[in-house]
Amino acid sequence: MESHGFLAQALIYLAAAVIAVPLSKRLGLGSVLGFLLAGVAIGPWGLALIGDVEAMLHFSEFGVVLLLFLVGLELNPKRLWSLRTSIFGMGTLQVVATMFAVAGIGMALGQPFAISLVAGMGFAMSSTAIALATLEEKNLLPTPGGQASFAVLLFQDIAVIPLMLVLSLMAPERAGGVDLAAVGRAVGLIVLLVVAGRFLLRPLLRYVANTGLREIFVAFSLLLVIGIALLMQSVGLSAALGTFLAGVLLADSEYRHELELDIDPFKGLLLGLFFISVGTSVDLGLFVRIPMVVLGIALAIVAVKTALLYAIVRSFRICGADGILFALALSQIGEFAFVLFGVAASEHILTRETANILNAAVAASMLTTPLLMILYEKVIVPRLKLSRPRAADTIEEENPVIVAGYGRFGQVVARLLNARGIRTTVIDHDPNQIELVRRFGQKAYYGDVTRLDLLRSAGAAKAKLLVVAVDDRNAARATAHLARENFPGLALLVRAYSRTDAFEYADLGIPAIRETFGSAIDAGEAALRVLGHSALEATRLAREFRRHDEAMLARSAPHRGDVKKLISIGRQGSADLEKLLQTEQRAPVPAPGEDAW
Repeated sequence: MESHGFLAQALIYLAAAVIAVPLSKRLGLGSVLGFLLAGVAIGPWGLALIGDVEAMLHFSEFGVVLLLFLVGLELNPKRLWSLRTSIFGMGTLQVVATMFAVAGIGMALGQPFAISLVAGMGFAMSSTAIALATLEEKNLLPTPGGQASFAVLLFQDIAVIPLMLVLSLMAPERAGGVDLAAVGRAVGLIVLLVVAGRFLLRPLLRYVANTGLREIFVAFSLLLVIGIALLMQSVGLSAALGTFLAGVLLADSEYRHELELDIDPFKGLLLGLFFISVGTSVDLGLFVRIPMVVLGIALAIVAVKTALLYAIVRSFRICGADGILFALALSQIGEFAFVLFGVAASEHILTRETANILNAAVAASMLTTPLLMILYEKVIVPRLKLSRPRAADTIEEENPVIVAGYGRFGQVVARLLNARGIRTTVIDHDPNQIELVRRFGQKAYYGDVTRLDLLRSAGAAKAKLLVVAVDDRNAARATAHLARENFPGLALLVRAYSRTDAFEYADLGIPAIRETFGSAIDAGEAALRVLGHSALEATRLAREFRRHDEAMLARSAPHRGDVKKLISIGRQGSADLEKLLQTEQRAPVPAPGEDAW
């Protein structure tokens, strides 16, 4: 019967996720909010399909542990050291400022000092799971704002130790005493973990990997993470902090990618389960009985934290969209608050009713983050771009070639020309990319190449060639039209996003390079060699394919608005290509020294 109960619970959780998350994604709300709403729907105050909410919440918190382990694998010790200012400077300032700001507000509202301080300790924490998952989902973690968010979240995990010590001092029956033995055990375990990670983990991983059994390696990966988590919890430390340290120690290991592949599926599933469990734990009864109190606390704390976080991040010279991203991503209250308020209630620092109200406020604050991130993406970022555009740099040189766009495409073109001694003027619209290029000692200018005055200042009237390599297809087309109309002596070479873009450039007589076409042909040529074709034969087949496809592109361009005609041309072209390459394959291979073409 118990197994049937477990399977029924699993079925409910999976069904809720499968229904709610795709719907939330389709509505543009993100997966995190989908999981949270799914939990609310199946929880005690929704359809009441889930019974033991607390047990599932504790189990699913392991998803946060796995998330921190994977984040640690991405950070080797050298890179972690480079974040020390953000971790200990920004992190300390955030935790202390938020804790005392909340405590001050609580005392101003007539609450006792002990209750106000405990609330401040809990509210100072942010949700590692929600913040990191949201930043990863939207690919914002590598940005300055995302990196600052990660650094502060890491410090918050470290701050668990002193905060728990403060809480133990506040307990009425243990006031005035510090368990020095517990502190010693905690410090000793961290030292032991670092030493073992440096000298024991890699030989153990090598031993397990040599068995050649993937399932055993997966089992050892989970054993490693679970074992470290339990050891950390046994001395009162954060399990997530311990597994993060283990990940950092293995970041330079040859088994890093294998560990990532093994752990990632479990991380994704358990994180989703964690978000659903948070949703089920929301006591909607409090929202019915005292909605203004719960929502007032949640929204007030989110507002206070957002203001404090933005002021702190600006003091570290992270401004604009990155500063706002940092403030919004960490504005919610974290899952550690549930633990802290529970311990405070069991130690009689908080009454159970007060703890329940604070927990409801924590859950409500978590629901605000996905909505705030939608506001950030849909409203704040577009308005920042429109209202406060950065002034274009003054271009101080005139070169024979202008490269507009210095991403993964434009970099290759510019590097090839520069290596041949052909000087280029590089322009890009991404200020972060410009700063990165300059750090490598290369000269680049910020500006919008769709503006005529910028092209003039870049020397377009005297240049020989303009390479349009921007990643925005609309901007690329606008730049090509602008240059063709105003600089008739300037040759153009344009990056085309797709065949459709290439059609339009063909009409204008502008050479267009499809951005993935060449590399795809290279991959096809390599595939032919792997399948037994000689290098010469594979190269010849690839070249004939390129010629045929470019001819097909020119033939299709006049009919790009006629789908039926394009289908007809495409089918005929495929048949012709097959005949051509079959004939080419039967052609005699030229003797050494003969013309291969």
